[in-house]
Amino acid sequence: MAQSARVAVIGAGVAGLAAARELHREGHRVVVLEKRHSLGGTWLYDSRVDSDPLSLDPARDVVGTSLYHSLRTNLPRQLMGFLDYPFAKLPHEDQRTFPGHEEVLRFLNEFADEFQLRELIRFCTEVVRVDRAEGRNDAWVVESRNHGSDSAAVVREVYDAVVVCNGHFTEPQLAKVPGIKKWRGYQIHSHNYRTPEPFTGQVFLHLP
Repeated sequence: MAQSARVAVIGAGVAGLAAARELHREGHRVVVLEKRHSLGGTWLYDSRVDSDPLSLDPARDVVGTSLYHSLRTNLPRQLMGFLDYPFAKLPHEDQRTFPGHEEVLRFLNEFADEFQLRELIRFCTEVVRVDRAEGRNDAWVVESRNHGSDSAAVVREVYDAVVVCNGHFTEPQLAKVPGIKKWRGYQIHSHNYRTPEPFTGQVFLHLP
């Protein structure tokens, strides 16, 4: 076996869990840094939305998921699992081919428990900076802040390697529509959509 390395994995979503499992299997010392209170990444539903409905304000309160309440996957469960850990149907759950987000989150939690990954995760830990260790090409400095502690002081740690698995659904991209600023109607990015009830009776325009 190759020399054991101390590895930081940023994010405990699908990619982070898969990376952590493979690194741990190879004998590396893995620490998973997860900003939220639980694993699942974008599959961890949150009814809250960004304080800015268009998610443009850099000082906005950011919610790290674009998951809406009625979402179902656009991939069949046969393709959603891992090679050695399939996404199985359970007798008491939804039997349809395209599962809902609750079932995907359940699958990820079971995957983490099956391979003892939960004990590797530091929840409520936000990574604020990653940089090369000064004077070294074989080490990285990771700065993080634990929101679950009384002190929000930044902690600096040195790792041999860093795997970035923070996803790409936190920073929404807005379409450039000429003249949109002149329109006085309410605008919201789909990142901040959760349920249809607030829009009952309204006329809306969806832009790709």
